[in-house]
Amino acid sequence: MADTLRIAREGGVARVTLDRPPLNLLEPGLIRALRDTFRALADDRTVRVAVLTGHGRAFTAGMDVNVLAGLDVESGKRLITGLHEAIQAVHAAPFPVVAAVNGHALGAGFELMLACDLRVAARGGTYGLPEVRVGVPSVIEAALLAPTIGPGRAAELLLCGEAIGADDALAWGLVNRVVDPADLPAAVEAIVGKILAGAPAAIRLQKELMIRWRSTDLVTAVEYGVNAFAVSYASADAKEGLRAFLEKRAPRWPAP
Repeated sequence: MADTLRIAREGGVARVTLDRPPLNLLEPGLIRALRDTFRALADDRTVRVAVLTGHGRAFTAGMDVNVLAGLDVESGKRLITGLHEAIQAVHAAPFPVVAAVNGHALGAGFELMLACDLRVAARGGTYGLPEVRVGVPSVIEAALLAPTIGPGRAAELLLCGEAIGADDALAWGLVNRVVDPADLPAAVEAIVGKILAGAPAAIRLQKELMIRWRSTDLVTAVEYGVNAFAVSYASADAKEGLRAFLEKRAPRWPAP
């Protein structure tokens, strides 16, 4: 793991921090560390939720321009493929990922934010895809933008290259919450607590369905759901959840 990424574990919560302040600019070492960290977490069934954030005044302001300056066709393809692998590891994690967006999220940082399931933003940050203004298109996980905020607003961000603020991001459905910077940790913990209150097996099945739904047609998506509902009854969580509901008490979920 690079010294530009930190991970802390507390119970079923994994906290991953990009630690290349002040802007947490992405470079090959940090990209590999992000990929390897989320791949390792994906193999650990005790992880119930991850929180991804940045150290400094940005979540991440995107790629380090010094890395981009020396690219040619071949090295450019290697770099963008590696970046996709890292962001995809976040996007496809078998547990929910909450982005604690502590500041600016631009370019590749914006795509990393999009790859998270829930996004809580500190007021004062800006979010956008400025790539067309430096001669390249926005690619890879920028494809998540239109399903998230609609094709019209996605086109505005992609084609104009301008950033928007937190209040517009909330109104557009790009983030789930906007809070004052001092309130960001508490707002994130509130969401994490709600996730942890759910049945661990059901949360994992729900995340699996969410991933499948993003890349399939409606009929197939419904079929996946039918199968997932049936499979859930093979777990102790379903029995405990129903028993707790009938007994009017909080559920006591079995350990993963």
